[in-house]
Amino acid sequence: MSEAAFDADVVIVGGGPVGIGLAIDLGQRGVRTIVVERYPELQPVPKGQNLTQRTMEHFQVWGIEDEVRAARTVRSDYGIGGLTTYRTLISDYTHDWLQRELVRPFYHADNERLPQYQTEAVLRKRVAELDCVEVIYGYKADDVRQDADGVEVSLSERKGDGTRTIRARYAVGCDGAKSVVRETGGITQTRSALVRLMVLLVFRSTELHELLKRYPGKSFYNVLHPDLKGYWLFFGRVDLGTTWFFHAPVPADTTKDNFDFTAYLHRAAGAEFAVEYDHIGFWDLRFSLADSYRNGRIFVAGDAAHSHPPYGGYGVNSGLEDARNLGWKLAAVLQGWGGEALLDSYDLERRPTFASTAGDFIEKAIFTDRDFLDTYDPAVDREAFEREWTKRGSGAQSEVNAFEPHYGASPVVTGAAGDDTSSVGKHTFDARPGHHLAPAMLSTGHNVFEALGGGFTLLAFGADDASVAAVEAAADAGGVSLTVVRDQAGGEPDRYEAKLVLVRPDHFVAWAGDEAPADAAGLLQKVCGAASTG
Repeated sequence: MSEAAFDADVVIVGGGPVGIGLAIDLGQRGVRTIVVERYPELQPVPKGQNLTQRTMEHFQVWGIEDEVRAARTVRSDYGIGGLTTYRTLISDYTHDWLQRELVRPFYHADNERLPQYQTEAVLRKRVAELDCVEVIYGYKADDVRQDADGVEVSLSERKGDGTRTIRARYAVGCDGAKSVVRETGGITQTRSALVRLMVLLVFRSTELHELLKRYPGKSFYNVLHPDLKGYWLFFGRVDLGTTWFFHAPVPADTTKDNFDFTAYLHRAAGAEFAVEYDHIGFWDLRFSLADSYRNGRIFVAGDAAHSHPPYGGYGVNSGLEDARNLGWKLAAVLQGWGGEALLDSYDLERRPTFASTAGDFIEKAIFTDRDFLDTYDPAVDREAFEREWTKRGSGAQSEVNAFEPHYGASPVVTGAAGDDTSSVGKHTFDARPGHHLAPAMLSTGHNVFEALGGGFTLLAFGADDASVAAVEAAADAGGVSLTVVRDQAGGEPDRYEAKLVLVRPDHFVAWAGDEAPADAAGLLQKVCGAASTG
């Protein structure tokens, strides 16, 4: 079918951070992309605030890191740390929570914290600069269909009678937990039985700010209360002094009109303070996971692929990792150097890592907190409670270190026998196939991340010329974009424990060794999803 028969190469339904992030990734690679977003205006609900070091690496690649940091609503010298307390905010028992700075050496960026609508504003501005990306605001998707050549997405105006049909080669649903693309595109999902009705309050209170000056440098607060059986009372700053958000379980029949939210806030805080509400909303605490992230030419990403409670800041970061993983793979296939197995690998890499994130970190935290609250009570045995509370505080460090999503079992990396694909891992500097590349300073004084190309990159540290030439020739034969970064042996690159490291476009290691394999063409074929190399 001719190019004229397609409105775009890729149509993305949903223009939140995941959809726009994917569009930027595709647009920077020259892929004709259309994004459909129902809301022309940004939604002023402060969710998705915790941005990890890995997410900030994405923003570096997309050219928006500085702009995102400038949009921060809490000044940079204040800090973005978290705190866990017992029973109330004003508690004798506290410990630091999710200390992401502990894994800072393994990434090329610092983490950040700001409301999602601020991040989205930056993303929208960046995507508007890309000539090959069009964003259609004010429309929603009603249906998606596919055939052997492409997909058709039926649209209707959110406020009006207009309709449109878009034809593209691929469609990606980034349209949230109630995804139309997933439901009409033939992708089923599995939902957990773990359900609670939760309230989200956005409110203003300068008195609460004054109250919490006792915890300098903290931006979010997790309150554990025995009555809630492991579910959190969660306070977070939107800015420094005025605006806050609050997540907490409420009875299943709660409405805006039949519940005293102010009294609930006061009980959770352990003190009274003046409150003015900007938003009262509800959501279901539930885990859901698509049974596949791909059905032919239809893909899902972000909340359309997986949803979970907003505990630990995993949500928006997992979705943006979906976007970064899928973007280069779609571009590779559209540009002719990637094979179908590369598209299949999106599901094989990203779905197990989310399942692990949900089970090994988020859900586990609920049950661990429940067990702790059922077992220990300072009113019954203060010594035992304080001993276990101290132990939990030190355990927060190990949890951060253990969260290391990786794709060791992926068919498009050269992982060793027995490698798995999971979010449970260990941060190290050695270059492990399927794992994120750690940063290293080159002899030039620049970080290796500053030298990585938009396609594959071959890092060569004291490697022989013949090995480098063999990989270059294989890439050239297969039409694979390859940047070669040479440096002498010694210094920080020695931590990679390999003279040659082949890095994917998403900065995960595809292969590592001291010399090129005998079949360099076969290596390139594997990491590109069995693409033709001739």
